[in-house]
Amino acid sequence: MGRVTTDATAEYLTRTAPPVRERLAAATQLETFLAGAGALTLEQRMLLVDQALVLMEQNYVHLPLKIAMHAVNPVQRLRLIRRQLEQQTDDSMPPEWLFHSEMSKVFHSVRDLHTNYQLPAPFAKKIAFLPFRVEECTDGPKPRFLVTRITQGFSVPGFAPGVEITHWSGIPIEQAVELNAARFAGSNTAARRSRGIQSLTVRSLSAHLPPFEEWVTVSYTGTDGDAHELRENWQIVENLPPMTGPLGEAALLMGMDYEGDEISRANVMLFAPRVVAQQRAVEAGESPDSAAGEIVSMMPNVFTARTVQTPSGAFGHIRIHTFSVQDAGPFVEEFVRLIGLLPQNGLIVDVRDNGGGLVWASELTLQTLTPRRITPEPFQFICTPLNLRICHSSPRLRPWVKSMEQAIETGAAFSDGLPLTPEDSANAIGQQYFGPVVLITNARCYSATDMFAAGFQDHKIGTVLGTDDNTGAGGANVWAQGDIITLFPVTPSPYRPLPNGAGMRVAIRRSLRVSDRAGTPLEDLGVVPDERHRMTRRDLLEGNVDLMARAGELLKAQPVRELTITDATRADGSLRLKLKTANVDRVDVYLDQRPRTSVDIPDGQAEVVVPGATAAESVRVDGFAQGKLVAARSWRL
Repeated sequence: MGRVTTDATAEYLTRTAPPVRERLAAATQLETFLAGAGALTLEQRMLLVDQALVLMEQNYVHLPLKIAMHAVNPVQRLRLIRRQLEQQTDDSMPPEWLFHSEMSKVFHSVRDLHTNYQLPAPFAKKIAFLPFRVEECTDGPKPRFLVTRITQGFSVPGFAPGVEITHWSGIPIEQAVELNAARFAGSNTAARRSRGIQSLTVRSLSAHLPPFEEWVTVSYTGTDGDAHELRENWQIVENLPPMTGPLGEAALLMGMDYEGDEISRANVMLFAPRVVAQQRAVEAGESPDSAAGEIVSMMPNVFTARTVQTPSGAFGHIRIHTFSVQDAGPFVEEFVRLIGLLPQNGLIVDVRDNGGGLVWASELTLQTLTPRRITPEPFQFICTPLNLRICHSSPRLRPWVKSMEQAIETGAAFSDGLPLTPEDSANAIGQQYFGPVVLITNARCYSATDMFAAGFQDHKIGTVLGTDDNTGAGGANVWAQGDIITLFPVTPSPYRPLPNGAGMRVAIRRSLRVSDRAGTPLEDLGVVPDERHRMTRRDLLEGNVDLMARAGELLKAQPVRELTITDATRADGSLRLKLKTANVDRVDVYLDQRPRTSVDIPDGQAEVVVPGATAAESVRVDGFAQGKLVAARSWRL
């Protein structure tokens, strides 16, 4: 059996959005693609090694942690590669793919999806894919691996969503997953296994070498219940472009899994071209279409919002696919708008597979779900002479300078921990949703999404429900080597432009948790969920039905709060507030952030008179239940 390049494929390419149609039509087989690869000179290879050494020795914030946790020495491995290059000539040097293999092994050895070696042309911006997706469920005596998505236009009799994979190129499927997991970076066991499954069928050629095999042989139990085999060639195609354009100064505030972002866009292209069409409609000033039951979002590549029916009732469900945006303000505004249109008795915030993005977008969203004041995560540089020079070069980084200069005397390994997100901004709009909230995570949550999950847990916003034992555990702010050159013109500069579209990224500032876990690194440790749900066959094939049911159980067990200011009227120097409340027994009232009164109230309608309000410009009402802060509402007068 094999690919049917048939009229069905042609019809699909005709119906999809032009960027998807053009890319998939240009797909080539792996053998053809590799025939034109390999243009780096020996001098360019040395340049790449030298630049990697600068990043690892002088910028990489996790180097001590990675040496300790994974027993690796990436700096020495780079020095050895440099020595080998010195003994070669343009005529005697080995094939380019072997050089890329060695460089990739060094970067992958630190198990850090922030710190990447990005291959040059022709690998840059390309993906390798098979026309289906494989996922794991564990609702039986052992893990099972099912086909869950198929690219439109691909058709093989008996091969459809729901078929179970038994072997992968002759290897029992679970062993194949473990072998893949060992090759692909991941900060913990759950993250590595998740990447091992994902990489079975789609890989970023910017982040990894192409597959060693030109085709795979998939053994599976077909829809007819019989055993079958499918031989399928790897295809190479240009990926969809990043969701954000040139970032400028915003590049300093990113926390994103580069490979995860590449794979996310590839999955949209392969399995959800409708999202591309929706985004193009938005960009053209038109209203995008939506699937049945979904609320139309003006950021269709970022949010999916709907009401889900569960045995415990109907609840809101909002999927945050990415935090990769250029501006946090519109992101938070759209999030608030969407959750305001969902049921107010309980909200499921779903960040599975979200590889992160803009740290501000992540941390500014937390305030909308809780009455508590948000403390943004602090970030630290590793103390090196080059990092100190970089911090001196930018007003935005100078707050870290004092502690880094003191480190020369004290020998401190890291700078002070200071937030990237201003605390006032992280609390500027306050709580917007008053029902209970559950956060769903998995092992592909990374970077800014790890920070969102950590902040959610540390501020006790609600229950974290994980479909894996841990999040991806990416705890850092990441900078691209090219951005360092552009934004920090230190003199003399050790940085040089990279050849042929190659790239490198480095974790530059590590993040620390707050509250009860204050000072704990997020890297490698990640966020352990409060509750664990093992994905079922019904979840994979029927829209996460069992996962939503479990989230519904958790929401139903929590009280629904309400605290609404229905009217605020000034008279005789006092402020008369009319309130609508539920499950709140006391309110404290603040005028211009100063406490003015505290009143016990019944559920339902209440009226509170606050004296001395003649010149007040704002009011905040904090609601309590049995002495615990449970709701907060602000109002501009």
